[in-house]
Amino acid sequence: MTQADVSFSHLLLGTCDYPEHVPQDRPPVYARMQRELGLSFVRLAEFAWSRLEPLPGTFEWGWLDDAVEAYHAEGLRVVLCTPTPTPPAWLIRAHPEILAFDDQGRVREFGSRRHYDFASPVFREHSRRITRAIAERYGQHPAVAGWQTDNEFGCHATSRSYGGASAARFPEWLREKYGTLDALNAAWGNVFWSMEYTDWAQVRPPILTVTEVNPSHVLDYNRFASDMIREFQAEQVELLRELSPGRFVTHNFMIFESGFDHYDVARGLDFVTWDNYPTGMLELFAPPGIGEDLRTRYARTGHPDLVGFNHDLYRGLLSGGERLGRDGAGTPDGPWVMEQQCGQVNWAPYNPMPADGAVALWTAQAWAHGADVVSYFRWRAATMAQEVMHSGLLRHDETPDRGFAEVAALDQTAFPVGPVPARVALLHDYESLWIYDQQPHAQGLNYWTQTVTYYMALRRLGIDVDVIHADADLSGYAVVVAPAITLVSAGRAARWTDAVNAGAQLVCGPRTAFRTPGGETWSDGQFGPLSELVGARLLQYDSLRPTLRQTVSGAGDLSGTFEASTWAESYRLSGAQALAHYRGGPLDGQAAVIRRGNVTVIGAHSDALIGAVLEGVLGEAGVPVLPVPEGVRVSRRAGQLLVQNWNPEPVEWNGTTLPPVSFVVRPVEAGQPLEGEQDA
Repeated sequence: MTQADVSFSHLLLGTCDYPEHVPQDRPPVYARMQRELGLSFVRLAEFAWSRLEPLPGTFEWGWLDDAVEAYHAEGLRVVLCTPTPTPPAWLIRAHPEILAFDDQGRVREFGSRRHYDFASPVFREHSRRITRAIAERYGQHPAVAGWQTDNEFGCHATSRSYGGASAARFPEWLREKYGTLDALNAAWGNVFWSMEYTDWAQVRPPILTVTEVNPSHVLDYNRFASDMIREFQAEQVELLRELSPGRFVTHNFMIFESGFDHYDVARGLDFVTWDNYPTGMLELFAPPGIGEDLRTRYARTGHPDLVGFNHDLYRGLLSGGERLGRDGAGTPDGPWVMEQQCGQVNWAPYNPMPADGAVALWTAQAWAHGADVVSYFRWRAATMAQEVMHSGLLRHDETPDRGFAEVAALDQTAFPVGPVPARVALLHDYESLWIYDQQPHAQGLNYWTQTVTYYMALRRLGIDVDVIHADADLSGYAVVVAPAITLVSAGRAARWTDAVNAGAQLVCGPRTAFRTPGGETWSDGQFGPLSELVGARLLQYDSLRPTLRQTVSGAGDLSGTFEASTWAESYRLSGAQALAHYRGGPLDGQAAVIRRGNVTVIGAHSDALIGAVLEGVLGEAGVPVLPVPEGVRVSRRAGQLLVQNWNPEPVEWNGTTLPPVSFVVRPVEAGQPLEGEQDA
């Protein structure tokens, strides 16, 4: 079997299996069941280092050889993993310096997973060694379609180590970046509170300070830690390219993971994958605006926009020349969902059983947001250790669980692959995330909350969205939305200006361009190099406690009264016009929403205000809106429209009854409503 034997003309399915967890007679049985279920891929061995190398230099390949052959015999394609997320006990006890340190300066011990420091030269050596060994063994096996590096970078707060190898490497990284201590002290503003350094050895990781850490110190440490992940993965990718030519290389990223720059780490991969757990996502990652009422409503499905945002983020992680997958017939452009929840999870504060239809709905949504493959976690529920409460497609006793039946009923050919026709770009930047969250200035407000608020407003209007890097190519987009890009360089400002001059509408949220790339504020005030484009500067900002509200009054096309919470900022105008003003409170009469030409800035945190502004901008840009009821979402891909009902009850919409937790796929040509002329 070769790469070309798999056609990516429509959505394909897979699963994550663990032959090291079961007797050796089970993989042939499982492989046959997986083929009969309609699966095409199986992922193996990401946590299997101790079984592959039980003693230093002693390899036991037989069990994995047999498993790979069993899947191959049934026509399944294998995704093999480098087993580096679980260095075995013999390695850790021989080299305890591999272990990472938490943000309290404590060693994180052996006994779970991801117990290593990315900067450790000892661990890097062993990572290359085990990667070479497994790639030499299986790199050209006909069943092997591709490779996953490691597993879930950053999971369990492991993207950064605050001691050991990382603490030793950080001053070297700073010396390479700044050259001199004078330059470092100036960049970080270390004259403040007498924080100046006179020797590189004096610099430590930014933890355990008496009060707030210097935000520029934190920003650079986060950049450093991200670079260590990029370097670590690049070493594996280089070996896999050498020893397994023609196979793809990917990594499975995580839900709302903030610990490293995913755009930087993803460079060099063929496509990206991510791990989708909608019910756990709702419990652990929902922004404050999703209160208990919505958490209850979506407890058995997850919230459609939290899931959708992650799909769109990972679809946009690689683009243009950075995406290396280019053979549409034989290899996917991606992304994939490498781990798709197919039953209860085990790791959230509450773990409700998914609703009937949820697994099929999650699969359809993944396809509509660009996924070429959905792979379910896991095949059989674990009978041991930390994940015994986590569901699989099979129960512990090997009988099919509820998700199995939903997968069996899917018609994969109903989901053709092709582009997602987004005309709206939402800009994202991890460095802005880091500095924003270091000094949020308002409890309950953070980067993800502000960003997802704008994303949800677009989705409620029936808009397909590309989530892309703040420095990405903006040509071809009618509307560009920058909810929380607080770090803006002169180069970034120039790219945004070019997009506006080419005809795009630009909508910015609060705290846009508040800081320079170094983390300090612009000396001439918020907006810095964007000031001329925006036609204003910051006047005031107000952090609103939960009991405070700020009224915003619009005029003209934005007529109406809106209630802001959490955050409000106002502007001095120098060419812009005010579309809305604050009423009452210390900001009374000051500009809340401003516009100059094709650039609009929203200063208040208000769902209704954001939705109203975006609807007006989209209409002016010629992007049809299609407002949808609560819990109903629409997405378009490859000439098809996916209409989804995430509600626990049926919904009547546009003459159609949508059953609870269900979806409908229809051609765009007959798909109405598509062009926005219908009322919701």
